[in-house]
Amino acid sequence: MEGETRSIEKGLLLVNKEESANTTPLLVFTTFIIVSASFSFGVALGHTAGTMASIMEDLDLSITQFSVFGSLLTFGGMLGAIFSATIADSFGCKMTLWISEVFCISGWFAIALAKNIIWLDLGRFFVGIGVGLLSYVVPVYIAEITPKTVRGTYTFSNQLLQNCGVATAYYLGNFISWRIIALIGILPCLIQLVGLFFVPESPRWLAKEGRDEECEVVLQKLRGDEADIVKETREIMISVDASANISMRSLFKRKYSHQLTIGVGLMLLQQLSGSAGLGYYVGSVFDLAGFPSRIGMTVLSIVVVPKAILGLILVERWGRRPLLMASAFGLCLGCISLALAFGLKGVPGINVNVTPTLAFIGILTFVMMFAAGLGALPWIIMSEIFPMDMKVVAGSLVSITNWFTGWIVSYCFNFMLLWSPTGTFIIFATICGATIVFAWCLVPETRGLTLEEIQLRRAH
Repeated sequence: MEGETRSIEKGLLLVNKEESANTTPLLVFTTFIIVSASFSFGVALGHTAGTMASIMEDLDLSITQFSVFGSLLTFGGMLGAIFSATIADSFGCKMTLWISEVFCISGWFAIALAKNIIWLDLGRFFVGIGVGLLSYVVPVYIAEITPKTVRGTYTFSNQLLQNCGVATAYYLGNFISWRIIALIGILPCLIQLVGLFFVPESPRWLAKEGRDEECEVVLQKLRGDEADIVKETREIMISVDASANISMRSLFKRKYSHQLTIGVGLMLLQQLSGSAGLGYYVGSVFDLAGFPSRIGMTVLSIVVVPKAILGLILVERWGRRPLLMASAFGLCLGCISLALAFGLKGVPGINVNVTPTLAFIGILTFVMMFAAGLGALPWIIMSEIFPMDMKVVAGSLVSITNWFTGWIVSYCFNFMLLWSPTGTFIIFATICGATIVFAWCLVPETRGLTLEEIQLRRAH
């Protein structure tokens, strides 16, 4: 009986140690600094949504010129994504974030002070390069410093800060100049620029560089003084020792096909759902449907953050896979509502309020469900499923895929609306439906597993 009591006490002690290792002040502070620039990313995503008319009027732009301006964020992001994983692997996540801030800050200044289309486009392109670097590094950095029990929640905070930035741009776009919004985008970049001096590098990157003692010290600080890090440290060392970066050509071997299909597939489906187009030009969609864009943008700015918080909570309770399918289902319903709204526009006998009402419901559903799941989950899953030997080339490939597809969609979106609003959202609804099937058939559940355990499960 005494032996059983001791075993129970020992078990409770281990559980308490693991729970205390979940969150430490340094882990919270480090995560905040890492994701702070994601707020600037969100401002960039929402900057064109409510300021389209004022920018076109101030600088005398055509719809084609504005579409180029909007799409340059994703084109620059594609360029940043090409080098993001390589820079992070060679110089560490902190240095990559510093480089990204140089591009973001200079880009925002160029936009704020732009007197012509050249400086406006150059600024948007520079911000794109910066957020392209961020988009890969931030989820990977967070995934590598957090314990398995809270990894999804902490990584989802990246999407939360993005949505805070989007909400800020949506709301302020109704009242203040687009130049001031550009200056607001600089503030979180400055916070990260300074804060990075006070946070540790990724323990896994330190181990890869042969800095084993520093890896253990950093891991102990992140987990807390009372936490037992022996097992986690050993797993990291074994994983690093067993891996060597592969070439892009080797990436397409059969043994990597499953992870690569999941990573590339999720990035394609995220962007082909229409998220970039609707996010950049949602104000013009409201106007096209006859719904007051100022009211619509204000409502979106209010609801998008709470829905991201809900996703942050559910990602560890439901798991990645169920949340991904639920989010895609919501996006599909939103697109169907928008297709019906424009399909019924001008039809004899249909009340004139039907189109704006259905369009508002569709946009609200789409934006809320995207914030709760599909916006963050492809990046979270990408940061978890790739082993160390393929993380650099695979991370670069999926990031480029995401940004390139986003560039195509964001550039074509306005022209698609001119072609057929109904047809546009039927296409997007079909792709969202395909996302549900893709997640059901291929995407694994990674909740509650360490990065090393995920790779062991793959191997078996």
